[in-house]
Amino acid sequence: MTATQTLVQARPRPAKADGGGHRTRARMLRRLPVWILVAVLLVVVLYPQFWVVMGSFKTQTEFLSNPTWSLPSSLDFSNYYEALFRGNVAINYRNSILVTIPSVALIVLLGVAAGYALEIMIWKGRGTTLMLILGGIMVPGQMILVPLFIAYFKIGITDSLWPMIITYTADGLPLATFLMAAYFRTVPREVFEAATMDGCSPLRSFFLIGMPLMRNAILTVGLVEFFSVWNDLLVALTFTTSPSLATIQVGLLSLNDQYGSTQYGPLFAAISINIVALLIVFVFLNKKIMAGLAAGSLKG
Repeated sequence: MTATQTLVQARPRPAKADGGGHRTRARMLRRLPVWILVAVLLVVVLYPQFWVVMGSFKTQTEFLSNPTWSLPSSLDFSNYYEALFRGNVAINYRNSILVTIPSVALIVLLGVAAGYALEIMIWKGRGTTLMLILGGIMVPGQMILVPLFIAYFKIGITDSLWPMIITYTADGLPLATFLMAAYFRTVPREVFEAATMDGCSPLRSFFLIGMPLMRNAILTVGLVEFFSVWNDLLVALTFTTSPSLATIQVGLLSLNDQYGSTQYGPLFAAISINIVALLIVFVFLNKKIMAGLAAGSLKG
């Protein structure tokens, strides 16, 4: 082999044109419509909330004189003071919390227990019982509000928050039971059979095995029911017998006439407090919600 041939072989061959950059650009172009759609959806969803929050700092004169999309001249928090204390929004929030927390707690606890009994425990008629519970989902709540009001009046509990708590619990329990039964269906039955062979009673197995395994499911169902109860207007409006028992949704409805004419600043301030608080809860617990929904969609 001559020296010339050795140099030719040793000389590095020119690299082929890399198609990686071209493929990356093509992939980005294919995804561009999706990104544009996501951006449009974000604007559609977030702009109304931004507009409401900015409107909570406007004065009544700015609402009536300036364009609706204009920004406030200053960040004045007097509207929040008016809404919370003179508009009774603070009392409305207290009532919503006192109604929502017990209702959601009862729905989750009874729903988990019912799902455990229907899917893990073996007894005659559990299939029929599950179908009857599912039938409760198909009953419109509007049909039974007047009979319930009459029954609560005869019992003597209308002048309290108990009618709302009982109604919300009964209304949300069928769906919670159905979802919990679906979650328990994903858990291998051998886990509970092994616990029974080790001498674990059904009640002990429920609290020590069933409840810890249902953490994501409990959080998911709890949040779904929380938003449902918190945002409800019909039941709260039906069983609210005095302004001191009004929840936040009823309070927002009555805030329009609180001052004789609609005061947009305090009204927007009350709405902002409501939506921002719910948005923060949803953002921080979004991953847990998705994990719980994915767990319930799989069958073990």
